[in-house]
Amino acid sequence: MHLPYDTDTEFNFKLFFELTPDLLCISGFDGYLKKINPAVIKLLGYSEEELFSRPINDFIYWEDRELTSRVREQLTQQKPLLNFENRYVTKAGDLVWLSWTSYPFNNEEIIFAIAKNTTDKKRIELERNQLITHLTSLNKDLKQYTYTTSHDLRSPVNNLLAVIDMIDPSMGTSPDLTELLQILKSSGLNLKETLNKYVDEFSKKNRVQAELELLSLNEILQSVLSSINNLIESSKVTINANFNELKNLTFNKAYLESIFLNLITNSIKYAQPDLPVVIDIFSDKVNNTNQLVFHDNGMGFDLELVKDKIFGLHQKFHNHVDSKG
Repeated sequence: MHLPYDTDTEFNFKLFFELTPDLLCISGFDGYLKKINPAVIKLLGYSEEELFSRPINDFIYWEDRELTSRVREQLTQQKPLLNFENRYVTKAGDLVWLSWTSYPFNNEEIIFAIAKNTTDKKRIELERNQLITHLTSLNKDLKQYTYTTSHDLRSPVNNLLAVIDMIDPSMGTSPDLTELLQILKSSGLNLKETLNKYVDEFSKKNRVQAELELLSLNEILQSVLSSINNLIESSKVTINANFNELKNLTFNKAYLESIFLNLITNSIKYAQPDLPVVIDIFSDKVNNTNQLVFHDNGMGFDLELVKDKIFGLHQKFHNHVDSKG
């Protein structure tokens, strides 16, 4: 099927001028529109008579008028204008963003201009920037909250340790009591050390990246197990660890401890009823990629169902009474 086509050049140009969805304008150096295509009328909502009878500046949003006048002055000096954006006010009172490419024709003192409606793009950019600003604010508040919480918790921990030091072991002759006091003191010291590390991490405000160091996976694991020794014993957990394939890892110490701590405590928390907890932790190398593999025999979850939510904030996959997400 062939569309009607006239070889007359003037007819073809007129057809192109009338049908193109972009805004096509011819304006004079005097600041008035001389010729427009239907797309201009459709977008702005004014009649052709209204658009021709008033200066172009009358249709431009007031905040953009001064800049637009300066740019238009450059056009009269034979300087083309490329991708200049400003806002126009429609007859209905709405704002639309237009991106202009304009060329002067000084002999006739006219300007040929093409504009694209970029309102939707500007709206998306604005929403994205607002989202980034909101997330940045939330991240800042979260960091401050974490820092404050870690800092404030040090006082009661210090008080607890002070009370423990005041207890005279000779006051009780029971070996069990002496052992419990030692466990309590050890746990308190570990908690204090952890809080101090968190406070130190959040105090390094000017560091973009977390501090990295060469760490022994086994030493980090043993440190974490020591801090939750009572939980391990009371839960009768069996932990099988093998780091022969990769003994050391360059990583942030606090982060790695947090990873081990969360995975182990989650394995205990989400154990299957009446089934002893067994945790396997080992390092591996697959296709030149170092891996730290963690496996347990707990309740588990449907990976296909929740794969996009894993490690997301406030995400919970079980109705456990102690689930925080």
